[in-house]
Amino acid sequence: MKPIPLPSHIHYELILQMLERQSLWVANHNPAVRDQLKEIIITLRKAFSQQKQLEKSCEQSRLPYEYRWSINHVDDKSPVVIPPSNNVIPKTKIAGQ
Repeated sequence: MKPIPLPSHIHYELILQMLERQSLWVANHNPAVRDQLKEIIITLRKAFSQQKQLEKSCEQSRLPYEYRWSINHVDDKSPVVIPPSNNVIPKTKIAGQ
């Protein structure tokens, strides 16, 4: 049986650190944005917790899983190629522009 691909824990940790240490600090003056950021943080923490529960269930059921660092994982038998996205996300957005 092929292992179930799961995101590496570091993905959650890095995003949470950025949101908690940088984004919240910058958005502190805007209560609506700050509250939205807090909701995102809560949701990510729940997702991380649910993934850990899934990992325990897999272990109890003896189902293999593996951490993935990228969606472009290459398997010896069937390489996965994800075409580049045409959607470009701007690095910064200034209000009023």
